[in-house]
Amino acid sequence: MSGKSFIDTGVAVREEELFDVKAVTQWLQQQVPDLEGEPEVTQFPGGASNWTYRLEFDNHDFILRRPPAGTKAKSAHDMGREYHIQKSLKPVFPWVPDMIGYCEDEAVTGSEFYVMQRIAGIIPRKNMPRDLDLSAEDAEQLCRNMLDKLVALHQIDIEKSGLDKFAKGAGYAERQISGWTKRYQQAKTWNVPGGKKITRWLAANLPSEEHLCMTHNDFRLDNLILNPDDATDIMAILDWELATVGDPLMDVGNMLAYWIEAGDDRIARSTRRQPTHLPGMFSRQQVIDYYCEKMGFDSSNFAFYEVYGLFRLSAIAQQIYYRYHHKQTRNPAFKHFWFLVHYLHWRCQRLITKHERQH
Repeated sequence: MSGKSFIDTGVAVREEELFDVKAVTQWLQQQVPDLEGEPEVTQFPGGASNWTYRLEFDNHDFILRRPPAGTKAKSAHDMGREYHIQKSLKPVFPWVPDMIGYCEDEAVTGSEFYVMQRIAGIIPRKNMPRDLDLSAEDAEQLCRNMLDKLVALHQIDIEKSGLDKFAKGAGYAERQISGWTKRYQQAKTWNVPGGKKITRWLAANLPSEEHLCMTHNDFRLDNLILNPDDATDIMAILDWELATVGDPLMDVGNMLAYWIEAGDDRIARSTRRQPTHLPGMFSRQQVIDYYCEKMGFDSSNFAFYEVYGLFRLSAIAQQIYYRYHHKQTRNPAFKHFWFLVHYLHWRCQRLITKHERQH
């Protein structure tokens, strides 16, 4: 089976998500003068946030990213920021796609957007491609390679590379806890827990030392592009929408919230969105130990970061459920998110109890 058959490809564009291809082509010709032919346009079905399209020209292959139609909160879908972060990262972190251009003129597609080079490869979604045989050794190597990339990102000199311009200064952890607490409370519906015990514990257990570095904040297997001929080789990292100068251990906490193990309970397994259950994949504890050893951090007290990651995920799920509850979306996939919020809070509470017994 050739590696090419595993490559992630788009599907037909959803009718309500079409855009003016001619206008985009004219704009692109100013960025790429040798552009040839009319593009074949497809759409990537993944991603609940921004809309992602493939524009395949005779001599170029591009990806276009734009916010969903009708988006009001620019801070939640800031295409210009995502574009500029990747452009600044590229010279010091080669696993970012080449940026082609950013357009803030909303007359072209109805919203701002940016275009980048397409990298053809495998995106490890819920399950690996059917015919791809990933041995336990390969799965283990993929985990190591993935964490090595995160370590490389966290070790970038932000001052030297100019990435410090994306920093808001000291107090990052405090801002995250107060911000997610507020967002959760604002999205609360009658059928989910109050969460006060968890948020009070997080506020009382803020780390005493602050390490600041470039963070991705959505670092997951399904945001990687793998080499079709060697699925342990990471060609690029996608989705830099939430990237900022922040706490590296909180970046790991966010990653762990999505990291479902083969031995997890049935509820956790039903939420799995990446192939972390395969034989050879690291456990959450192995992720923590490997990362901390590489970075020279103490891995013995990780409870704050794990609880933070799970609580943040519960707030994200609740924001989505709030829209369903108030009939702002009819997507049946969101119907039972209130239950997921209860479950994530239960996991937070278990980690807190275990931490308090040990200390």
